[in-house]
Amino acid sequence: MILEGLDPRRRRELVRASMRVYAVTDGRWLAGRSLVDVVDQAIWGGATFVQLREKDASHERRVELARQIAPVCARAGVPFVIDDDVECALQVGADGVHVGQSDEPCSRARALLGPDAIVGVSVGTVEQALQAQRSGADYLGVGAIWATATKTDAEVPGIEGLRRICAAVDVPCVAIGGIKRDNVGRLAGTGVDGVAVVSEIFAAADPLAAARGLLGACERAGVGSAAALGGPGGAGDADAVGGGRSR
Repeated sequence: MILEGLDPRRRRELVRASMRVYAVTDGRWLAGRSLVDVVDQAIWGGATFVQLREKDASHERRVELARQIAPVCARAGVPFVIDDDVECALQVGADGVHVGQSDEPCSRARALLGPDAIVGVSVGTVEQALQAQRSGADYLGVGAIWATATKTDAEVPGIEGLRRICAAVDVPCVAIGGIKRDNVGRLAGTGVDGVAVVSEIFAAADPLAAARGLLGACERAGVGSAAALGGPGGAGDADAVGGGRSR
């Protein structure tokens, strides 16, 4: 696992840095392209974290996709988690999982995956955020910031709710829901550590350029910190987690 053996302070620093451009997969937008190729392009563009989220796929298909994506992320030094499938994460050696409010509890996921795994939790209120932090979440996915067709059942805390959640917790937070390059600037000053996107990357004709545009928008808005996990889009931290790829 990418954070294996790190002390708690360094672990949190690296998770926080990895939130800046968080890519959430959705194979429905691929239009004939391969998922692993789009993930690879996104990483080269500056994606700093990847979540495999294929709700309509069978467990077997998720394992197949994860086996393709995991080595791409590992070579780049980019954390890779599976959405709500602890067994898949265990089978492929992913860095962890992301769970929602109605999914496997954070504490249960942690118990199954061990202390080195990354466990993220979706939250929409301060109360949910504090509970997730108490349960051992490494980071929080906060949203939806704006209404979105991808997660129709999500609460919509909005920008002010995001601000309150970020102020209430110590763990890193990533904003999700309706985020596009053109509205990243509206998140300035909220305390959020990055942006999570689905269609903005996976529906883009040029995923590399889309990820690069998001990274630039975050930099201009002061959202998140410089990449520190060794990915192609960042400066790297070879001593901690690996030096990324060369081309």
